[in-house]
Amino acid sequence: MTGLRAITLAALAALALTGCADTPDAPADPFAPAGVDRDEEAVDGLTVGHRLMRAGEFELARKAYLRAALERGFDVDILSALGSADLRLGRLGQAEERLRDAMDRDPTFVPALNNLGVVLMETGRTAEAAEVFRAAFANDSGQSDAIRANLARALAKRDDPAYADPEKESFALVRRGRGDFLILGAAEDGA
Repeated sequence: MTGLRAITLAALAALALTGCADTPDAPADPFAPAGVDRDEEAVDGLTVGHRLMRAGEFELARKAYLRAALERGFDVDILSALGSADLRLGRLGQAEERLRDAMDRDPTFVPALNNLGVVLMETGRTAEAAEVFRAAFANDSGQSDAIRANLARALAKRDDPAYADPEKESFALVRRGRGDFLILGAAEDGA
């Protein structure tokens, strides 16, 4: 009976394998979604991350940036983008670390400078934030109104201790452009 059982199992296995053979009209992958062009190039992870940031999906954006880093390495764009995502997630220590790493690679990269200034403002290091915003403003040639506004706020807060009174003014971060943040006061953001 054991020999008959072995022959039966072998015959069933052969039939099962025959059913797995490719047929001319079968798709290459039965699990692939219909209508996907496999020859088309995939969207860059950095672009996907930026889109997710605009949509308010900061954790997903962070994951997309990490996937992009696998393809292109931790360059200044990736580090700055990761820092921006961490900033939006409230991970100020991680954001500062990533943004400083970006600055090590390119000390003139304006989005990283601006976002580092925002982190410094949020952590109470106003004087250093003012210097970082000043560098961002200089490297941007004064083109960005958001950076100009951030610099003005940092200087005002540094020079006037009453300006730092939490009862007098609260700040909110607002994304402007690709990875830039603007600090808005309560009077400006409708709060």
